Amino acid sequence: MSTTPATPGTTALAPEIAARLKRTEDGLLPAIAQQYDTGEVLMLGWMDDEALHRTLTTGRCTYWSRSRREYWVKGDTSGHVQVVKSVALDCDGDTLLVKVDQTGAACHTGDRTCFDADVLPLS
Repeated sequence: MSTTPATPGTTALAPEIAARLKRTEDGLLPAIAQQYDTGEVLMLGWMDDEALHRTLTTGRCTYWSRSRREYWVKGDTSGHVQVVKSVALDCDGDTLLVKVDQTGAACHTGDRTCFDADVLPLS
């Protein structure tokens, strides 16, 4: 596995897609995973050009793990697979929305989503 995200232009990501991306200083884009049929927001992961290329070409979500410093395909170790239904770039080119069919838990804690365990109170 790689120890750093791919540098833009060093992957097989289509140049016309790569040119539209507005990445963080470390070359990443936030990628929101959403259940395609219910609209349920599942998780947020990070993708660089290579992770996006792999996601678009394999039909499985590939993320860049900032903590492990490597690529990971969602579900390879847990069995909680994300099958890609569509990928959209937001109007600013700085966030991805990946609509998926989620098998099992999306969150590493075992919860269905990463957003259901700690709902903050409204004032």
